Amino acid sequence: MAQDTAQHHDHGSASKRIWTVFGILSVVTIVEVALGIIKPTFLTHTYLLAMKLLNWIFIILTVYKAYYIAWAFMHLEHETKGLRRAVVWTGIFLICYLIFILLTEGNYIYEVYKNGHVAWDF
Repeated sequence: MAQDTAQHHDHGSASKRIWTVFGILSVVTIVEVALGIIKPTFLTHTYLLAMKLLNWIFIILTVYKAYYIAWAFMHLEHETKGLRRAVVWTGIFLICYLIFILLTEGNYIYEVYKNGHVAWDF
């Protein structure tokens, strides 16, 4: 009888955890979609590091969702601190590197289209 109660308690706890994860991810997604539809003027005309503030918000919310999905569904919350840090910091480094490359190359392509030629500045 005690075993049945423990299993029922675990099932209720798991259900609560699933609904909590669903709620958090839904709220973040709804905020992203709402910002994408509304596109507030102060976020589209404010720049930070050569990119619109709205784009930075999208990047930050997407990284948060990716981290939370890994935390909840890949069970990182139950792993050792060293493994969690290795997974998270590697991902953060790669995302920052990708953003840097996209901004650098995107600016170069913009200048090529704007000026109509390629400048070889060696």
